[in-house]
Amino acid sequence: MFQRLHHVAYRCLNAAETVDFYTNVIGLKFAHAVAQDRVPSTQAYSPHLHIFFELHDGSYLAFFELAAAAAPQRDPNTPDWVQHLALEVADEATLLAGKQRLQAHGIEVVGPTDHGFCQSIYFFDPSGHRMEMTIRTEQPDALDRYAAEAPAVLARWEQRRRAGALAAQPADT
Repeated sequence: MFQRLHHVAYRCLNAAETVDFYTNVIGLKFAHAVAQDRVPSTQAYSPHLHIFFELHDGSYLAFFELAAAAAPQRDPNTPDWVQHLALEVADEATLLAGKQRLQAHGIEVVGPTDHGFCQSIYFFDPSGHRMEMTIRTEQPDALDRYAAEAPAVLARWEQRRRAGALAAQPADT
């Protein structure tokens, strides 16, 4: 049914700052901008600028600057590391060059972190969105194995959850 991701959209605090970051620091193409006073799907009055950045595969990363909305608030129940967007790059050299470029712009970078199936660096954009730049490192047969193992991993998780075995641990010190 679904063929691929068309775009994913987030809120940004400042569209010009976001364009500068995603074009000059990340290297994406600024592909489209739409300024409207009404939301097309609901016709609600909400002046906004919707901006799009094109990725190599033709999909888009999009942002809304909302002119009249209250400032966004972080969910205090969700750790910063949970909600993030991972963008894949071609190889390790590109990943490390991306890390250097981010650091040259004064952006704090965590990693590379080896996840076993990918290696990643992490950073925040100007609006506070956690971003991941990643390369694939899985072995040729791994994807089929991961898919075959996924139902059992989920079942074990559900068993632990139902048994109350996932209670919060004391904070790391």
